[in-house]
Amino acid sequence: MSEEQTNTLSLKAAYTFGTEKGLKNEIDDIKDMVIEWDKPYTSSLKRGFIVDLFEKHDIFEEFKARYWSVGNTPEGQTFRRRFLRIKEQYNEWLKGDDDAVSDEDEEEADQAFAEEAHLRDFLAKNLNCIEAGLRLYQTTEHSGVEFPVDDGRIDILAVDRNDRFLVVELKVSKGRNKALGQLLYYMGWVDNKLGKGPCRGLIIAKEISNALVLAVQRAPGVSLARYKLSFSIEPVTEAGGGNSPP
Repeated sequence: MSEEQTNTLSLKAAYTFGTEKGLKNEIDDIKDMVIEWDKPYTSSLKRGFIVDLFEKHDIFEEFKARYWSVGNTPEGQTFRRRFLRIKEQYNEWLKGDDDAVSDEDEEEADQAFAEEAHLRDFLAKNLNCIEAGLRLYQTTEHSGVEFPVDDGRIDILAVDRNDRFLVVELKVSKGRNKALGQLLYYMGWVDNKLGKGPCRGLIIAKEISNALVLAVQRAPGVSLARYKLSFSIEPVTEAGGGNSPP
């Protein structure tokens, strides 16, 4: 790590690094972009565009090594996903999708990002919870977690026991009714770009609306699943022996 490291993804460092890599025009567009929405995500939104740009040019790992080693920690990976999700929400808002950005405040939004990231990571490591025989898709450059496509990222891309793709879309917050359209796009992309089709799709959400159930009936190859969170409490033993007092 020859360069100064920061705990946060430094936009100043990103602008310098991107320019050095021959991306001056793209960097200038991000620096000078006029952000039109009124949400408190200005810096995080620009970081989302930076991450997406660097990953598309396969230089994000080098950037992290020089400027943001925190990006390789679980906390940094959560921030990366948050930045990209904010970018996707902003793009949807620009298209005129007024429901794409909810009225959640920043704290609630961060909680939703973290919950979805934790659910995604757990399922990716325990694919048998979804279906027996599933394995995570891997390439030399990307894993099946947050797998990049032309216009977004697949939450989980897996391969079943019959060597067919399963596209998994997770929803823990508002906007679940838009999940089907997003999933169908991802499925079409996978069939067109990766083959082995037709692939299957699965939407996993905490709440499944009747409207979504009805819509999926007209979408061959798509299924729905509801997840439930649970927790347990165990006593902590003190160093000197015995359990901690209540």
